[in-house]
Amino acid sequence: GYEMFLLSLIEHTFRLSPALLDRPLKDAIKEELGSIFLDKVIKDLGLCAAIYDLRSIQGGFVVPGEGAPTYTVKFRMLVFCPFVGEIIDARLKESTKDGLRLTLDFFEDIYVPLAFLPTPNHYERDPNPEDGVLWGWDYEEGSSYPIEWSDEIRFKVHSINFPPLPLR
Repeated sequence: GYEMFLLSLIEHTFRLSPALLDRPLKDAIKEELGSIFLDKVIKDLGLCAAIYDLRSIQGGFVVPGEGAPTYTVKFRMLVFCPFVGEIIDARLKESTKDGLRLTLDFFEDIYVPLAFLPTPNHYERDPNPEDGVLWGWDYEEGSSYPIEWSDEIRFKVHSINFPPLPLR
């Protein structure tokens, strides 16, 4: 499902880079907003994934000494914001003695600590990468299910911690 995304209405005032002034205004504004927000975290909201659309553009005035127009824009942004308890499918990115790191391709900081792996379990050294391990779930006496690099892994969100990144 796509419950892990939400559409947020945001208002932001910024100076449009002079390098973008030869482009159509809406394209230039979307590009500037993208460079400001995309792949960054807004505290208590989530990871900014895409500029969805522009709702209003105001301004365009040049502040003395600035040399570029300033705009106030209302826009909608697609935000990655999973909720606790949500079930998500991901792929294995890293496997260590401490647990697993998963990826959604656009987001690679999903950690499954050892305490949350199915039990009983075991691991074997994996020569590639050098400090890697291969985990296995021992689901019945004498039977093990290895967690392979190509596996899709379904997990339940236990907690969310987006470290804040400063917007420029």
